[in-house]
Amino acid sequence: MDNFKFEVVFPALVAGRFLLALTPISDALKHDHILTSPLTAYPRLQEGLYLFSKGIDPYSGGVFRHSPLFLALFSTVIPLTNITAALLWTASDAISAWALVRIWRARQRIQRSSRDALVAALYLLNPYTLLPTLALSSSSFENALLLLSVMFASEGQTSPSLLALAFLTQLSPPSVLFLLPLLLLLITDPVSHLATPRVFPSKIHNIIPPLGEFSIYFAALTFASTLVCGSWSWVGQSWGATLTLPDLTPNVGLWWYFFTEMFDHFRPFFLMVFSVHLLIYVVPVCIKFQHDMLYVVFLMAGVLAAFKPYPTLSDPGLFVSMFALFPETYPYLHHPLVTALLHLHSALLLPLFHHLWLSQGTGNANFFYASTLVFGVSNGAALLDAVWSGLRIAVGHVPESHEVVQE
Repeated sequence: MDNFKFEVVFPALVAGRFLLALTPISDALKHDHILTSPLTAYPRLQEGLYLFSKGIDPYSGGVFRHSPLFLALFSTVIPLTNITAALLWTASDAISAWALVRIWRARQRIQRSSRDALVAALYLLNPYTLLPTLALSSSSFENALLLLSVMFASEGQTSPSLLALAFLTQLSPPSVLFLLPLLLLLITDPVSHLATPRVFPSKIHNIIPPLGEFSIYFAALTFASTLVCGSWSWVGQSWGATLTLPDLTPNVGLWWYFFTEMFDHFRPFFLMVFSVHLLIYVVPVCIKFQHDMLYVVFLMAGVLAAFKPYPTLSDPGLFVSMFALFPETYPYLHHPLVTALLHLHSALLLPLFHHLWLSQGTGNANFFYASTLVFGVSNGAALLDAVWSGLRIAVGHVPESHEVVQE
């Protein structure tokens, strides 16, 4: 792959994705619970747009939970058809892959490299990102916005980075976990310091101006969303869904089955516990890897992939694809084969048990949830391996395969 030029490989992969999106495969995947969630499903987006076009509040029925920004975009600027949907979702993945390459170049401080095509291919050929795109899950847009925000931050472009993050947080509130790492990345550099850890060089108060700028962007987008809806009803139905978990439609996450079995009087407590559990990682990871904020962003993507309230395959797909940015960690991975086999095992179990339960009727919810537990373990194993390799580099440990035995 390294022998092929990026200018040839990248357009070819994007064109292949677009042609694949025009096939009937897309229609067959739109209702798949593995590839979409109640917050990202395309049929729900279509229903919301239909109600909005008829002058009915799309949030009144408890089905539509997308951001009002989608209503503004798809009801005026870009009406959704089979062609425009294929173009938009393919473009989002193309932007994601392009941003990933730009992040790689910024980290290496180079203009181009023979590895560019490989970095792009690892995203565009990743089935975890390909299949949700074919299912027209809006999680593809979330990946694109995150990678754009990281790309601009890596290149020192503060305003575009914060604006992209503000859009992302509007679409997916749990993405606010990236705010602190990105603010710190803006006042440092993206170059790898995993092998040479050092104390954070910048004053922490330097993040206050960009934090204020982000708050302005976020407030402006919130006000615009309210203008689109004509009321604040969207806040509870869209943002509130990630905190209250009102829709227990099966997905690949760990929340839905747990709260299906939960007694109502315990529900508020465990919702609080699960939500706070996401927050507790941010500051410790930022402190431990203060010498490499880009690696912190990578680890936080892994945290969301494992513990997000309404995940799809796009979330671990992004995390796995970002591994391409850190080749220096490969010799230090502790159990890469076990992690890969866990992912392969869960990738086979998820569609199988989903089909047995919801199509064949020969299984029950325990079947599918067992496969999501295996998937959760595989995501957790990948995250732990990433943390382990980053720490082994930081302490200067030499991999066993590179050690010299002295007699």
